[in-house]
Amino acid sequence: MATDSIKIIKIEPCENPQFIKPRLITYVQSGIEKTWEIANTHDSVSILLYHEEKDAFVLVKQFRPAIFMHNNDGYTYELCAGLVDKAKDIKVIAQEEIMEECGYEVPLEAIEKITAFHTAVGFAGGKQTVYYAKINEKMKKGAGGGIDHEEIEVIYLPLKETQTFMFDESLAKTPGLLFSFYWFFENKR
Repeated sequence: MATDSIKIIKIEPCENPQFIKPRLITYVQSGIEKTWEIANTHDSVSILLYHEEKDAFVLVKQFRPAIFMHNNDGYTYELCAGLVDKAKDIKVIAQEEIMEECGYEVPLEAIEKITAFHTAVGFAGGKQTVYYAKINEKMKKGAGGGIDHEEIEVIYLPLKETQTFMFDESLAKTPGLLFSFYWFFENKR
């Protein structure tokens, strides 16, 4: 996955958005009418995966056009994650994302809820539910890498390198990923 194969063709207004619906909200606060641009988005789920045999976290690396527009090479390091866009139990969606993105078949009872919080609070405010699962090679049932032309690279980050990774500002990471690392070291180690 190299950015030399990625080039921006054009940037234009999005006429019929599929996942993000831009809106202008008008409201009254303290007697003053105000407006704010918001985006209706899907809620999401993410999973911190700890591979016990490798003593490593399992992360995904993927190209994100919004990051490419701002800095870096456009690639982010993230938790395995996905949209809550199906009429299914959220834990089942987490289980499906683990298989699709990372190739591990994890039983539902092995997926532990950490917490839920809101993301992109300045413009979207979607709710992300974070889970944790311990995995091993017996659970490996596929290559991962995503579906529908996603190009997701599975990364194994050794625990001993986590702190250096967390504070390496040259690597694009999500706040949920950093929070999950802190949670792990407080609760599992």
